[in-house]
Amino acid sequence: MIFRTRTVSLLSISLLVAQAAPAAWVNLLNGKNLDGWEVIGEGYWNVMSDGTVVGQRDILKPTEHQCWLYTKKDFGEYDLHIEYWLRYRGNSGVSIRDNSRARYAVSGAWDAKRTPSHIGYEIQISNGDGDEYPTGSVYLFAKAKADVQHDFDWNSLDIESRNDLIRVKLNGQVVAEYPGEPDRPKAGPIGLQLHDHTALAMFRNIRVQEIGK
Repeated sequence: MIFRTRTVSLLSISLLVAQAAPAAWVNLLNGKNLDGWEVIGEGYWNVMSDGTVVGQRDILKPTEHQCWLYTKKDFGEYDLHIEYWLRYRGNSGVSIRDNSRARYAVSGAWDAKRTPSHIGYEIQISNGDGDEYPTGSVYLFAKAKADVQHDFDWNSLDIESRNDLIRVKLNGQVVAEYPGEPDRPKAGPIGLQLHDHTALAMFRNIRVQEIGK
């Protein structure tokens, strides 16, 4: 009887560990095209021959409206790795938990109070424009540590999205943390931003590891 009890206990522990363990890392870019993604707004997104994704706008059409590239899939709790390059004085960002999929951030439905940073969260990417919220900030909520970004080179962002925590690492350093707002979504798609008509940004090695899957 004791032997059976210990066997059941060990099995229960094994199942709990298996359930808590994160899934394998999954690449969100296939290096060939934008399958699994959707463009929201007026912008140009292309995959170069080396697999890098380039996003840009038409500089001859000034606008306050944004453009986004969103995953078609929603994610709950996860770790996200992104490498990016942004033009000098450029502005971009990574959207998480935005269940509106930026529908109010583009032309025809523009509402400055219902952009992704007001519905879910935006992890800021900014380069040389003296932004109040530097790269790595949880925009509007937690300002990132300054002077960690490489302004003229590739950078890496690692974002931990949990029900009660958002943690951001820039080039391996923790630069911002925020517990989240109780009335905002806990899950949603992942988005890449082109802020305005001058935007030019590149992204590569985007991968996600879901937690508890």
